[in-house]
Amino acid sequence: MLKSLKGHFLIATRKLNDQNFYRSVVLIVEHNNEGATGLIVNRPSSFSITNALSRYFDMPKLEDLVFMGGPVEPNGMFALHNAGDLEKAKDAIVPGLFMGSSPEVFEQVVWRISEGDPNLDFRIFFGCAGWAPSQLESELDRMDWLTTPATAEDIFEIDPYDLWDTLHGRAMEERRFLPQETAHPEWN
Repeated sequence: MLKSLKGHFLIATRKLNDQNFYRSVVLIVEHNNEGATGLIVNRPSSFSITNALSRYFDMPKLEDLVFMGGPVEPNGMFALHNAGDLEKAKDAIVPGLFMGSSPEVFEQVVWRISEGDPNLDFRIFFGCAGWAPSQLESELDRMDWLTTPATAEDIFEIDPYDLWDTLHGRAMEERRFLPQETAHPEWN
């Protein structure tokens, strides 16, 4: 039986030889026997949300940037958000974090952004990352990725430019089997 990595981060190791994922952190939003889907959460683009969505929505000028979610469906737009009232609780990626489950939800998130909802945490993405059945498991077996459980706070509160370093360090610490420091150096 497949152990789903939904709600986990994939952290690219230094040996991963794919420039699409160099020093990337991918949030897995779906993982089952049919494959996996994720969003690169540490790659802001140079486009503001206002510029990216101005053809579709009348919005105030926002400085928030659209993120490049991955090489698959580069023109597709995806939203991560904390508006649980727009989603079914079972659809949470992790507690307090949802991916717009339909065009209608995406539109409602955008309207809340444009209205300046102070309780809304969000990220808008162009594209996503995808893996065919068993592809991600093969990459994990090759040690291309480290994994660690995700939290909404990691995405919304850590500077995206620091996210790879922070989560790479966390994942390495979780895999450490010898203590780094000890009160008894003679045990080394």
